[in-house]
Amino acid sequence: MLESAEFWVAVAFIAFVAGAIKPGRKAILEALDNRAVKIGAEIDEVTRLREEAQAELAENLRKQRETAEETEDILEHAKEEADLLCKHTVSDLEDALERRERQALNHITQAEAEATKEIRDHAVDIAVTATLRILEENLDEERGNDLIEAAIEELPKKLH
Repeated sequence: MLESAEFWVAVAFIAFVAGAIKPGRKAILEALDNRAVKIGAEIDEVTRLREEAQAELAENLRKQRETAEETEDILEHAKEEADLLCKHTVSDLEDALERRERQALNHITQAEAEATKEIRDHAVDIAVTATLRILEENLDEERGNDLIEAAIEELPKKLH
């Protein structure tokens, strides 16, 4: 066994690996420690970022709820305003319609009064014209003068 070349190759290999590992071991362990520290820092950073993200999410959800509540309040207020405006508009419209109806009735009453007056005036004109014709045809001059004098005498009595 001491005489075999494979034995000495194996011993040389083990000696080489042992000699190479000893100086590189410290560098490898230091690199692994640095890597572990770096990974730990990254884990801490990720944890911190996750907590910030969760806090931000919670804040955003709170704001979203508040906004939704404000929106509901605004919508409710708008509905109330719309109802009030609708009621007010209906009331104003009813008042306007009543006013227009009264005006129309007043116009109708005035038109009726004017029509009645025109009819009376026209009837008086017709009666006067007819009376004049009858008087012209049937009344002699002496009888006409007597009627005129009687009417003049009665005039002061009828004016008071």
